[in-house]
Amino acid sequence: MKAYDNFNNISKEELLKIVSQQAKQIQFLEEQILAYQLRQFAAKSEKINSNQASLFDEAELPKLEEKILSQEEEITVASYKRQSKVGRKPLPGELLRVPRVYDLSAEEKICSCGCQLTHIKDEKSEQLEIIPAKIYVIEHTRKKYACKSCQGTIKLAKHPSAPIPRSIAASGLLSHVLVSKFQDHLPLHRQETILRRIGVDIPRATLSLWVIKCAELLLPLLKLMHDRILTYDIAYADETTIQVLKEPNKGVQSKKYMWLFAGGPPEEFVYYYHYHHSRSHEVPIVLLEDFAGFLHCDGYTAYDSLASKNPSITLIGCLYHARRKFVEVAKLMPSKEGVATHVVNTIAKLAHIEEEIKNLSLPEKQLTRLSKAKPLLDDLQQYLINNQPNIPPKSLLGQAVSYTLNQWPKILNYLKDPRLEISNNLSERAIKPFVIGRKGWLFANSVDGANAAATIFSLIETCKHHKVEPYEYLRYVLNVLPQCQTIDDYERLLPYKIDKSLLVASVN
Repeated sequence: MKAYDNFNNISKEELLKIVSQQAKQIQFLEEQILAYQLRQFAAKSEKINSNQASLFDEAELPKLEEKILSQEEEITVASYKRQSKVGRKPLPGELLRVPRVYDLSAEEKICSCGCQLTHIKDEKSEQLEIIPAKIYVIEHTRKKYACKSCQGTIKLAKHPSAPIPRSIAASGLLSHVLVSKFQDHLPLHRQETILRRIGVDIPRATLSLWVIKCAELLLPLLKLMHDRILTYDIAYADETTIQVLKEPNKGVQSKKYMWLFAGGPPEEFVYYYHYHHSRSHEVPIVLLEDFAGFLHCDGYTAYDSLASKNPSITLIGCLYHARRKFVEVAKLMPSKEGVATHVVNTIAKLAHIEEEIKNLSLPEKQLTRLSKAKPLLDDLQQYLINNQPNIPPKSLLGQAVSYTLNQWPKILNYLKDPRLEISNNLSERAIKPFVIGRKGWLFANSVDGANAAATIFSLIETCKHHKVEPYEYLRYVLNVLPQCQTIDDYERLLPYKIDKSLLVASVN
């Protein structure tokens, strides 16, 4: 804002213009302050509180078109009704039962009248007990034989290959360490304390080395999973930050990134994490070089660069990303009839349509989208175009409108194929476990550690998607991997191809 030392030589029109500009600047700054306060202290929920106090008001906008008004409906949330208790859930039948029988003494079995009491029934109840983790040592004894006649032959029984050669860690312990850190989000220093409490002193440096060695052993599976994404025509992408302390040529506080790509046929769907020291456009370009089809993503320009380099890729925008920007504005606005609230309500209708059609056949789903969702989207786009000139471009609302209109061609692309989704929530849900884990272990010490996290997160999240228990899976796979020699051997160990009966047998 230009400063003026002397207003005497300024005309009334110029002065009014200056005052108007300053008022807009003050309004913009007040809006930013309140937005930052909400981000820092308010609940993270995207629910809109209509009673939220505000320092500013939304500019009056033209009346909505009759067609949109005729489709407007109030978005309500059904009140929660507490259900009456029907008793606790039964304990799983597969759990080990330890019987404890309580009987009367011989004297107590005599009635006061002198007769012997007759047993009529048993009354049973159950308690759930737990034994803390126990660790034990497997002693491997290899029989050695020699020929006493010629004294030239010595034979030694074969020893099964260990996951980590010359290491004391068996596959069960390694699996426990991996799952505890990357699924239960227990940092290695806490695991070190837990192990010490049950009688074993294993330094966290050793635990860290085990994690990296296991990731190296599992790496062939990760490459096959990446190839699986490239062979299908629908994929998902997202990225988040990670701190790596010992990244060459990068400062400790500089941002590094964990990228997530997901895809493959529904029955062979995989999650593929990939660490890179930057958010460079080259990352998706290199990793998806051979991909052809639809890519769900947000508005990050790296994906636009990918599509321009690879014309066989069609980007599918995320309508819920746009919604979040309007939700943030709607929280600041006391009015229930503003632009932000109207957009949020319209997107809620579109989400309701997606909920209605999720169990329909693909042709029925496509027909319903074109007949119900397409008119709503067209009206919403025209509504934003009509109202954009009335909204300050730098305001939060102006930024939300600009972002949505810029993304609109990509948002509409989900109408091209009934298998596509209206949002990129699938990849965002998959990257959330990594974000939760990051809050616990804070950083990776080295690039090897970050790459190990990418490998193990990929396998654990893919296991969860296919309802494979990660501990059982990793315990079995770490035992078998040293014997694998062909691609088919590795293929059989992928989470969506593994024989689940083998996993249970390996634990028992």
